[in-house]
Amino acid sequence: MDADALSRENAHLKARLTEVEAAPLEVQEANRRLEGILRASQRERFGKSSEKLSPDQFNLPLEDAELAQGVLAAAQEKAEAALARARGEEPRKPARNRGHLPPDLPRVERVIEPDSTLCPCGCGEMARIGEDISERLDVIPAQFQVLVTRRPRYACRRCSQAVVQAHAPEHVVPGGLPTERLIAWIIVSKFGDHLPFYRQAGIFERQGLHLDRGTLGNWTGRACFHLMPVIDHMRAHLRAADRIFVDETRAPVLDPGRKATRSGYFWAVVSDDRGHGGAGPPIVLFHYAPGRGKQHPLRFLDGYRGRFLQCDAYQSYNALTEITRDEGPWQLVYCWTHVRRRFVKRFESEGSPIAEEMLRQITLLYQIEKTVRGQAPADRLAARREQAAPIIAALKPWLETQLSRIPQKSLLAEDIRYTLAHWPGLIRFLDDGTLELDTNPVENQIRPIALTRKNALFAGNELGAENWAMLASLVATCKMAGVNPVDYLADTLRAILDGHPRSRIEDLMPWRHAQPSSLAA
Repeated sequence: MDADALSRENAHLKARLTEVEAAPLEVQEANRRLEGILRASQRERFGKSSEKLSPDQFNLPLEDAELAQGVLAAAQEKAEAALARARGEEPRKPARNRGHLPPDLPRVERVIEPDSTLCPCGCGEMARIGEDISERLDVIPAQFQVLVTRRPRYACRRCSQAVVQAHAPEHVVPGGLPTERLIAWIIVSKFGDHLPFYRQAGIFERQGLHLDRGTLGNWTGRACFHLMPVIDHMRAHLRAADRIFVDETRAPVLDPGRKATRSGYFWAVVSDDRGHGGAGPPIVLFHYAPGRGKQHPLRFLDGYRGRFLQCDAYQSYNALTEITRDEGPWQLVYCWTHVRRRFVKRFESEGSPIAEEMLRQITLLYQIEKTVRGQAPADRLAARREQAAPIIAALKPWLETQLSRIPQKSLLAEDIRYTLAHWPGLIRFLDDGTLELDTNPVENQIRPIALTRKNALFAGNELGAENWAMLASLVATCKMAGVNPVDYLADTLRAILDGHPRSRIEDLMPWRHAQPSSLAA
């Protein structure tokens, strides 16, 4: 071997040695970062109250931990590959849980051929004996396009009097730039993906489109006007539900006179019969109110014909049990999740054995519910009376006994009194198979509103908050029904502009969108 070749080989070996030595250090550094994030996450979850994150932000450190785990995995794979090459072995391919890519996604194929298909022994061209196929998920970033509409005019050359031309289609913004699909995308980005208009304006800017947030808001408001009949019909459906869920969350609204914000509230009303296999469509409607007093649920629940109201123990709902209706007063069904949260806090902060036993009993109730999820009301009721009723029968006297043994001013005593005070509403699920143990269906719909609120900070005014509530209702109902909200809003706006008859408004409901008799009918 000549001197140059020997020098190149030495340089190659030194580079390989450096790679092998550096690989474990990269793994150690990645592991250190991951451990630091996990320690911070635990401190924010279980540390002093001043160090904790709000529940709406708790997903952020978890995402950081997953990101750090990816860095660690990549570092480990790189280290293993370097060690394998140093031993003269072929690096092994890491195992992947690739899942299945939807068959309806378009496929773009590329073929990677070897540098040469000639046999190294000099036999000539080699024959193809097979192939390895891999699929990877790729993305084309949001790409805007311009739709050019031409409407030719025709005239008679003989008489020069008759001229025909197709009518111009109606649009949400007459003579404006956006298509109905673009407006639908803007609505879902704000009310489904929590992107305020100013952030969307930045996305447009990167594409060379100069659209301010005022323009985006104007377009969205025009769409909201056209969609009001759909919201009204959804409300009619919801009023006919036998059982509804209700919850509320704070909604800061700008108060121009004081140059500050004042607290309004979004109230969510949900109908979801999937827990007992019901045929009713899943619906959520948000209502804006300037306060949290009892007059607000009394107002927006006026005309509802249901019997059961599943809610937390907020005192404003008590007024609903006193109003006179043809259907009788509302029966309040309270939430076991709210009870459980109280005893979780006592167990975590005090290590209370009473709280631990209470949590064990509540877990048994939920295990029974899991076995009857989606079954008919009669089957659910039979299982509850056989399995859950004995637990409930023993639980109340046990709580009363424990209450008599502990300091009456303790937080644990307060939690037990809360549970016993709401006992009739907590055990009402033993009398009707359509009822649920908790208000999770409505809480799941309230959480995205809270996230949108954090991103947007506040609504500009009360009218804006009402429009916010309407559009958020449509997007959330689409998600509950498993419908793509962008497709639904674009198709529905187009149908309304094309003169869809009010007598067939049912066809425009989100839960009807995927059915053959819907918009295409």
